[in-house]
Amino acid sequence: MTAAPPDILRCAYLELVVGDLAAAREFYVDVLGLVVTEENGREIHLRALEEFIHHNLVLREGPVPAVAAFGFRVRTPRDLDAAEAHYRALGCAVRREPPGFRTGVGEVVRVLDPLGFPYEFFHDVAHVPRLTWRYEQYGAGAIVRLDHFNQVCPDVVAGAAYLEGLGFKRTEDIRDDDGVTYAAWLARKDTVHDTALTGGAGPRMHHIAFATHERHNILYICDKLGALRRSDAIERGPGRHGVSNAFYLYLRDPDGHRIEVYTQDYYTGDPDNPVVTWDVHDEQRRDWWGHPVVPSWYTEASTVLDLDGDPVPLREREEPAEMDVTVGADGFSYTRKDDTGGGFKLGGQL
Repeated sequence: MTAAPPDILRCAYLELVVGDLAAAREFYVDVLGLVVTEENGREIHLRALEEFIHHNLVLREGPVPAVAAFGFRVRTPRDLDAAEAHYRALGCAVRREPPGFRTGVGEVVRVLDPLGFPYEFFHDVAHVPRLTWRYEQYGAGAIVRLDHFNQVCPDVVAGAAYLEGLGFKRTEDIRDDDGVTYAAWLARKDTVHDTALTGGAGPRMHHIAFATHERHNILYICDKLGALRRSDAIERGPGRHGVSNAFYLYLRDPDGHRIEVYTQDYYTGDPDNPVVTWDVHDEQRRDWWGHPVVPSWYTEASTVLDLDGDPVPLREREEPAEMDVTVGADGFSYTRKDDTGGGFKLGGQL
């Protein structure tokens, strides 16, 4: 019998392994404007401007770029006991680490979850100044909070069932008429998601997302990257998602890790919040304006590490891939479902 899950508050931090710590610092601090809480020659702890816990992102130098931990804050110290019991009942590798194992964080329960992702659960954490009213430190592209993770896994149905058993609620998903689920969005806080599952070879990390207050903050980041002759860091966007309704921009850091800058999704906190399901062939699901998705966005993602720091082996997706049934497949996408024509806008211009 599975033990009751911990009471998770929100996604809280991610640990990224990077090949060049100085280059990563320049990207995340000098370009994107994240705040340095603490740093040494091996790792840097960063946070968004409105955060009050020690960090939202850890950059650690290592031989192979990867993701070492997805951190979630739980409501009480007792929820660490619940996390340990829940994952032991699932047969997962579990390690309970003392305070200080993670800089600025108290006791941590580390698990390699059933999907192969390194999850960490914590409650006690060092507080730092929340910079909400320090407008002299805000730039035009101010990043104010961590919003969500996105994880690539082969079986979205099984993955979503596991996360729902962990207490997450589904807010949106993408399906087809044959019953295939291509992606799902799941939340603990009252937004569209704390994490999402994207169907594909996994486990891998698709992206980490940080939020701004307004769309113009995202547009400024694009302008800044252009002025710095760093526009090659822009992978996709800016645009507006159909799923989540959020305004978005996808970037790639110097190691290829994908970062989304995100704003203006919607409230999902009521217990009877309806799930929004999108047809995989609706070309406005990924971009509300109907712009095609670049193939790298579907195929490339970050390696994840197990509890010993070794790469987790990949499992291939057995069901159809979203890219294969949509990208470049004229006649398999639509703007208005009853149209007889199909395909992306580019196809009609050639």
